[in-house]
Amino acid sequence: MYASSLSHDYIEDRVYEVAQYILDTGCTVRQAAKKFEISKSTVHKDVSQRLKQFNPALADEVRKVLDVNKAERHIRGGQATKEKYLHGELRCRKTEHVLH
Repeated sequence: MYASSLSHDYIEDRVYEVAQYILDTGCTVRQAAKKFEISKSTVHKDVSQRLKQFNPALADEVRKVLDVNKAERHIRGGQATKEKYLHGELRCRKTEHVLH
């Protein structure tokens, strides 16, 4: 039973750390997962299910940040595609084989 308590404490600590990081930075689930070296699924479960059990008010605040991120993700995706294209075009220019 002692080991279970330690595991539970570790999870609860991680949930609060991830939640606070998301609030402080406004980062995405993917960015938080990378920062804490855990899966996106774990981040999502931590902030959408576990946090709600530990601190419903904090869970609501984190949800607002994630909802904004979700609403803006199509914009970030378009920007990433544009950057990828621009960087690819720059590499082609160095070899003087520009594709239009």
